[in-house]
Amino acid sequence: MTPSGLRRPLIAGNWKMHKTLAEAVDLAQKIREGAAGVETVDVAVAPPFTALAAVAQALEGAAVGVAAQDVFWEAQGAYTGAISPLMLKDVGCRYVIIGHSERRQYFGETDATVNRKLKAALEVGLTPIFCFGETLAEREEGQTLTRVGTQLDNGLQGLDPEKLRSLVMAYEPVWAIGTGRTATPAQAQEVHAFIRQRLGAVWGEALAGSIRILYGGSVTPDNIASLITEADIDGALVGGASLSAESFLKIVRLGR
Repeated sequence: MTPSGLRRPLIAGNWKMHKTLAEAVDLAQKIREGAAGVETVDVAVAPPFTALAAVAQALEGAAVGVAAQDVFWEAQGAYTGAISPLMLKDVGCRYVIIGHSERRQYFGETDATVNRKLKAALEVGLTPIFCFGETLAEREEGQTLTRVGTQLDNGLQGLDPEKLRSLVMAYEPVWAIGTGRTATPAQAQEVHAFIRQRLGAVWGEALAGSIRILYGGSVTPDNIASLITEADIDGALVGGASLSAESFLKIVRLGR
């Protein structure tokens, strides 16, 4: 549990565009074995679309959830290349990452499309991992909280408060993703506390206190322990360090 005593930590590994089918299954099996017996933290992995079904099968019955890295907002239709929330549910996903900075940077994701995806995922019972964060320029200009607040407000606009209870959030400063740079625990906690206060002002303190807010941005076994001790940090969305079972499982054990 976090210091609040209310929220169970979640450690989620985002494999991004890595791993062939065989490599993905091998990694999933190693994580399954290594995470057996872990009872104080939730664990999830997000393989590429091509490996979702195989990884879900490899993890069947295990306490490791499967996440997709993106989703479209329609249930079906003429949307070449898109994957619907129902398809993700059908293949065995429990979670779906929405709004990751790399989707925003390279694929034109906007706050408006993030909002539509969040609504669609929640509608079918998927748990979104809603990502947002500021660029280095925005941080240096003192715009961190303004930028995060805007992404938060736009992303959650019109959501059903009851469905919102299952949402997971991930603060990911863009300048720390894949760069080896990490926000200090104090920097991360400042933003996480702001997020929770903002949620409380709009949705009520009870709801705000129950939602998990993860930190993402070059999370490693060396920095997770100092991050997870902060009052409003409820786990991590792990990138590069999740591609090795050894490093990812170290983060899982230290993230309790």
